[in-house]
Amino acid sequence: MVYTLGIDIGSSSVKVALLEVASGACAGSVTLPQAEMPIDAPHRGWAEQDPRMWWQYACEGIRQLMKGKPVGSVRAIGITYQMHGLVCLDTQGKPLRKSIIWCDSRAVIYGEYAFKAIGEKQCLAHLLNSPGNFTASKLAWVKEFEPQVFEQVYKFMLPGDFIAMRMTGDI
Repeated sequence: MVYTLGIDIGSSSVKVALLEVASGACAGSVTLPQAEMPIDAPHRGWAEQDPRMWWQYACEGIRQLMKGKPVGSVRAIGITYQMHGLVCLDTQGKPLRKSIIWCDSRAVIYGEYAFKAIGEKQCLAHLLNSPGNFTASKLAWVKEFEPQVFEQVYKFMLPGDFIAMRMTGDI
């Protein structure tokens, strides 16, 4: 049997599904954890999650679905994820801080500044939106308010890219 594996890194759960390639039938799916994942909000308008938690649940889901199946039977992996989350990594590929996720609004002011500096017309033509809550705005916030973290950032990425990096070792 040949399979594809799907992984969705959401803010409330990690979902993993295994599909049979020949028939397209679902060979199994799992949602972890049983209750919603925690979102830390140390201040009003902030929302953070530990990327290692996403990885833990993704691994657990894959183990459950692959039990008794040869690893080589998975021919493709697709990853979907919450957008605009900021994952900051050190040179060892370890998170330097919790991810500032999509619903965090602490960096909106940086996006508004970029919207004005880049130009409304340019942003709307190319982004179809103001960069108000985009990942780069969150990185600007880290640079200003957590310079000791920013100085250690080797790479930054989105939540799904973190999972792909953990799976493959490649960024």
